[in-house]
Parts: sequence; C-alpha cells; structure tokens
Amino acid sequence: MTVPTVFVVDDEDGFRGSLSRLFRSAGLPVSDFASAEEFLAAFDPDAPGCLVLDLAMPEVSGIELQRVLHEELDCEIPIIFLTGHAEVPDGVAALKEGALDFLTKPVEPDVLLGAVRLALERDAECRKERDVLRMLRQLYETLTPREREVMAHVVTGQLSKQIARDLGTAEKTIRIHRGQVMNKMQADSVATLVRMADKLGI
Repeated sequence: MTVPTVFVVDDEDGFRGSLSRLFRSAGLPVSDFASAEEFLAAFDPDAPGCLVLDLAMPEVSGIELQRVLHEELDCEIPIIFLTGHAEVPDGVAALKEGALDFLTKPVEPDVLLGAVRLALERDAECRKERDVLRMLRQLYETLTPREREVMAHVVTGQLSKQIARDLGTAEKTIRIHRGQVMNKMQADSVATLVRMADKLGI
C-alpha cells in the first residue's frame, strides 16, 4: 500500500525546505516542488496524501492548481493553503473552492502539523468511502434490469405484494427477485440495502 505523502508546492526555496524538514522531523513522508507545473508533471492523482500549497506563485497560482486538480483531474486531495496576510481574501475564496484550510505565513509549526494530520485523516476517510462506493457499483452492475426495479421498490419500504401489484407480476416472483437482490448486493438486511441504495443515489 502506498504511504500517504505530504506534497509541498512553494516557489520560495528556503521556506519550502523548512517545511520539508518540519514534516520529516514529524515522521511524515514529503515530496516538494518549486512550482505547480513541476508538481503536476510528477503527481499521480491516485496517490494518497495531502497538498500544502502556496497561494501566490508565478505562472500557475495555487488557486489555479486547485482548479486543475478538481476540474481536470477529478482529484479530491485535501489542500492546505499558505498565504501572506495581504492574500487572506484569496484564502477565503480557496476555502469556497473546497480547500481544507488556509494558514497565514509565518505559520506556527504545531498548527501546521495539526492541519496536515487532519488532512491526511480526511484523505484516508474519503478514499475508504470511494472504495466502498466502487464496490457497491460493481455489485449493483450484477443485478438484472428487473432486479434493479425490485430493489428500487424494496428500499422505499414496500412489501412484496405491493411491489408485485406495481410491477404487474406474481408475489412469488417478486420474492425470488428480492432474494436475488439481497444475495447479489451482499446485504444482510433491508436496512443495509437502504444504506447501500442511498450511497448509490437510488
């Protein structure tokens, strides 16, 4: 399993180096980059971790990099922005775009480490949720069109006889389909099936 990494992107060599040393001293794997372009050239969107990103950089700004990650790469890596005091309004805009946090320079080491640890936890949780959703979609794909119809009715709380009436078929047939749905979706109860359907947007 790939170890979560703190990706640091900042065009100030000295500051970037001090951040990298701070994270390494805390036992966190670090990969640092002097520009957004350098980061994008090496970055794997599937790599776990978080991004500590300078807001104001030449060429491609931090906000622009955030948009590329979200809109073009569909990457939800947690982002912590570092800003100068004059850039606070831009930091607020970054939060509205989905950043996890923004901190003003100079930042207290403990505050930054706390934010990074929170970001890594958030990334792990999101990845777990995405894995669960991917598995549910795979299970759902095994259902026949009729079984999907039955599932859609079951999760609304309908009984087999009500579903049979709505679909114009025998109650016995619905019970068979219902059993198949529970089996294929690996659901141990209707309540579990309802939660699955909610995650799938059914």
